[in-house]
Amino acid sequence: MLEAIQHYFTNLQHNPVQRALILAGGITFFWLVEIAVPLFNYKYSKFKHAGLNLFFTFTTIVINFIFALFMVKVSDWTVQQNFGLLHIISLSPWVEAILGLLLLDFIGAYLVHMIEHKVKFLWKFHMVHHADTMVDTTTGNRHHPGESVVRAVFAIIAVLILGTPMWMVLLYQSLSVVLTQFNHANIRIPKWFDKTFGYIIVSPNMHRVHHHVTRPQTDSNYGNIFSFWDRLLGTYNDTPMDQIKYGLDVLDNSKDGSVLYQLSAPFDKNIKSDY
Repeated sequence: MLEAIQHYFTNLQHNPVQRALILAGGITFFWLVEIAVPLFNYKYSKFKHAGLNLFFTFTTIVINFIFALFMVKVSDWTVQQNFGLLHIISLSPWVEAILGLLLLDFIGAYLVHMIEHKVKFLWKFHMVHHADTMVDTTTGNRHHPGESVVRAVFAIIAVLILGTPMWMVLLYQSLSVVLTQFNHANIRIPKWFDKTFGYIIVSPNMHRVHHHVTRPQTDSNYGNIFSFWDRLLGTYNDTPMDQIKYGLDVLDNSKDGSVLYQLSAPFDKNIKSDY
């Protein structure tokens, strides 16, 4: 089975259409689920709201495409030179694959996310993601181009440290895209899900806390795929859903749909970076 997975994701590297279908398919699926079982009944046009978020999704795709060229070279080099953590220790193929996914998620998602909240310069770019006052599945890919560059660099660093082959990177990225769309989706999640699967993967209820308008909730629940990083490292917060309000108190939340405002926000000296 692992060989079949490796074969599929190795070929995925040369099939951008399939990679695009994973992104579009996830958004479409969770978009429809949001219509059927929404948690919050927003008074908005889903299409208008999605417009700005899909604009940032497009800029993220372009930036990731550019950096993918470097990532492939780094990954191939680590494999050829047996460089990286996964090459230092001898593991069975399945254990290596699972460990690789775990550490790619830790370095490329949890760690960089936490750093973006702690470093003021990076936080000003990440604020655009938090600016959405009506979080739904399209919010998952709402990242300022500057932040997309930072995340791409951290992803490459993770590949270099671990020595992960490209098939594993593409498997991780595919899971990451779908789980990001899931944990931002405006869908009603039963409590039993959080009490079971929620101990492994990040659920929408867990991630909604992170999008609360103020601290300490904003500085918690950094996970993307795996939820146990927050539990293990003391950044988990379980504020009830009925207390959550989206947005960011240092921004003009009435302009959360303005492309120009969101693009210029990181460079606006009137916006505090130490909210």
